[in-house]
Amino acid sequence: MDTLNKKILKQLQANARLSHVEIGRQVGISSPAVTERVRKMEDAGIIKGYRAEVSPFDCGYQLKAIITLRAFMGKLKPFLEKVKTFDEVVNCYRITGNENIVLEVVLAHQKHLEHFIDQLIVYGETKTQIVLSKVVDNNPIKPV
Repeated sequence: MDTLNKKILKQLQANARLSHVEIGRQVGISSPAVTERVRKMEDAGIIKGYRAEVSPFDCGYQLKAIITLRAFMGKLKPFLEKVKTFDEVVNCYRITGNENIVLEVVLAHQKHLEHFIDQLIVYGETKTQIVLSKVVDNNPIKPV
């Protein structure tokens, strides 16, 4: 990972829709050189993909919550399979400490939250916090 690759990654993280011509202009190399470097970073697994960031609020989800789960004995593995089927789950992390799982979820309303928690409690004890606002909005990987 050289300095030019880090600069290219920074540009892509800021706007993945930038053309290779524009990225080349920003970092000081030709478009074909950008294309080749991006392809190599994709092949190496450094660039995992490109995505559209969707606003849950504008799609009808009025609540965001953080839910921790302390799995009952023998329920962690079944939960790890089941959680993949929940459309509400934005992120799911297996963690250390008293709880086993942290979920970031988006929900349409309070009743939706209640129904979702009802589905979780067969797997373990839950704790729920409602998200009020996002304080930091950045990519944790700083290539430069």
